[in-house]
Amino acid sequence: MVALTHLLTSLLTLSTSLAHALPSTTPETVLVPRQLSNLSPGCGKSPFGSGVRTVNVNGRQRQFIVRVPNNYNPNRSYRLIFAFHWVGGTMNDISSGGTDRELWSYYGMQRNAGESAILVAPQGVNNGWANNGGEDVAFVDAMIRHIEDALCVNQRQRFSLGFSYGGSMTFSLACSRAREFRGVAVIGGGQLSGCSGGNDPVAYLGIHGVWDGTLNVGQGRAMRDRFVRNNGCQNTNAPEPARGSGIHIKTNFNGCRSGYPVTWIPFDGGHWPGAVDNGPESGARSWVPGEIWSFFTQSQLAN
Repeated sequence: MVALTHLLTSLLTLSTSLAHALPSTTPETVLVPRQLSNLSPGCGKSPFGSGVRTVNVNGRQRQFIVRVPNNYNPNRSYRLIFAFHWVGGTMNDISSGGTDRELWSYYGMQRNAGESAILVAPQGVNNGWANNGGEDVAFVDAMIRHIEDALCVNQRQRFSLGFSYGGSMTFSLACSRAREFRGVAVIGGGQLSGCSGGNDPVAYLGIHGVWDGTLNVGQGRAMRDRFVRNNGCQNTNAPEPARGSGIHIKTNFNGCRSGYPVTWIPFDGGHWPGAVDNGPESGARSWVPGEIWSFFTQSQLAN
């Protein structure tokens, strides 16, 4: 954890320096929004199975793991959920769930989805998401094309989540691909992967430890507040738990545009993804997966 803290601190310092040195626009090409359908080109086709897939992104071979539902029906459209690993993590860490196995696979989305979603664990360059020159956003674009050409996806139901550096990558997608994704969940993230554009609304869930010493909660608030503005939400009192309280507090911001909610859940804890009230971190017992799944599947995100 000490090494992780030092590495992320260095990355944050570099990111901040670059933000001051460069104009607000980034070098990546903004994808022209297309008419999204509830039926992707892969509907009705013979699918590929679960496993490791490879796409070429600007001459570099990039890998990711796809989990296709066991009862996959090529004539039914599925949610598409991307789960990004932390710095030093891997796509295998995400897909396997580590020691908590399927209870924590894809940050608990496998358990919660119950065979109702196609799950994706991308692999970062050097086990991170620096997104140099927009290469990781381009990777996401390529994965979407590859998956949706072969599998039946509801293009209006794409989601992204991640912890730490993976949360930073998810925030980058919220900025640059808000018109391509229906919603995002950022757990303990920071602005490490860029924010191209950043002016469109997207359904936004932020989860952050109030005494996070790696990417402090102030960064989480700033990221949240960008989408409070973009989504037209009202200023809303968003209390945070005291250190030692052992709880989390959930706030749904008021007055947001229909279909673009903002939810903020600070918890009494540090830099970890599987928070548990009054207990040690545990992916298997954490309230985090349930909150993310509930956010992604709420009725106002159905279309």
